[in-house]
Amino acid sequence: MFDIDRWQEIFETIHKNKLRTFLTGLSVASGIFILVVLLGFGRGMENGIRKEFERDATNRVVVWTQSTTKEYKGLNPGRRIQMKNDNFDYISQNFKDQIEFRSGIFRVAWGTTINYKKESVSYSIQGVYPNYQQIENQYMTSGRFINQSDLDSKSKVIVISGKVAKELLKEVEDPMEEYVQINGINFKVIGVYSDAGGEREEDAVFLPFTTAQSVFNGQDRINNLTFTIKPEKTFDKSVAVSNEFAAEIKAYLQESHIVAPDDNSAINVYNSQDEAKRFFTLTDNIAFFFWFVGVCTIIAGVVGVSNIMLIIVKERTREIGIRKALGAKPWSIVGMILQESIFVTAVSGFAGLILSMGLLEIVGPNVEVDYVVNPSVDFSIAMTMVFVLIAAGAIAGFFPAWRAANIQPIEALRDE
Repeated sequence: MFDIDRWQEIFETIHKNKLRTFLTGLSVASGIFILVVLLGFGRGMENGIRKEFERDATNRVVVWTQSTTKEYKGLNPGRRIQMKNDNFDYISQNFKDQIEFRSGIFRVAWGTTINYKKESVSYSIQGVYPNYQQIENQYMTSGRFINQSDLDSKSKVIVISGKVAKELLKEVEDPMEEYVQINGINFKVIGVYSDAGGEREEDAVFLPFTTAQSVFNGQDRINNLTFTIKPEKTFDKSVAVSNEFAAEIKAYLQESHIVAPDDNSAINVYNSQDEAKRFFTLTDNIAFFFWFVGVCTIIAGVVGVSNIMLIIVKERTREIGIRKALGAKPWSIVGMILQESIFVTAVSGFAGLILSMGLLEIVGPNVEVDYVVNPSVDFSIAMTMVFVLIAAGAIAGFFPAWRAANIQPIEALRDE
């Protein structure tokens, strides 16, 4: 039942102790504010890391080679390891149950110029397989990607990016059926792609793998192997399977090219899922730290409320004694103290919530920091924390209130 006299009494007490009440509320509000902002930036880091991994397939395994660093089976260190078509074919056949998409990559020499009429640009030129589109999360804005028929016939066709189209073809509205020249050889444009990672991922043009090897004297050389692994039911299972796959193909290539098993430089394998697991473990640890700091700040605020309630009880000891002498019940004394405690905690908590949510709403979409994207927090989680804070404030006020309710009237009236 609404008791206007009690509310008037609470407001009068707050008015008499404005600074003390303000500082108590500030400690509570700052606790919620800090917790919500920290959780928001924790979510922003998670969003940022997920976005980084979305640029390419998250279950990708990439293989590249360098020179040996150790003597092995009578062979001196410093040998340059060169992968061949046979290596790609062997892995594709013997690990087909694990592989989702696959592609070999033959890179034409860096700095090779691409010409169109009087225009010229210099971008990475790569010979790839049809699956490369899925591995790199590319999508076609016009035309099509390389297909198996292009590989079989060694077609002189090319897929360019939207970035290359703007710089090289300029005024051409429809790049399809246009021809560009590489080393004086005409290549027909069959598609324009875009990449989920943005323009910085569009610095390459693609030829059929077999065409690139044939035209640019690649023989049977391969620069990179890239695969994606079939997804498993759980993320941890997927990581385990991809790690096993990476280890097995590395062992095969080391044996095939006579490389020491402990030579970690000659054969290199990058497993994006293993990398993703490390990043997500890091974000989980950071989120735990944010929760710890925020909760500690809230506890500090609740302790402040408890101390203020103790001071209030001490200051109003004679008043409480008079109330009891006039017949006030213990629970009415408890209710009086609790109501003030809950009121201060609730107002401060919601003030901190509104300020923090408002800040994230305004600033969050404009944050442009690496690995932090749109910091935000689930409103239901924030509201739950406020109600938990209010409950904690009630508990903090209960013990001083219970102490007040058990004061003997005669002792309270003697209090100076």
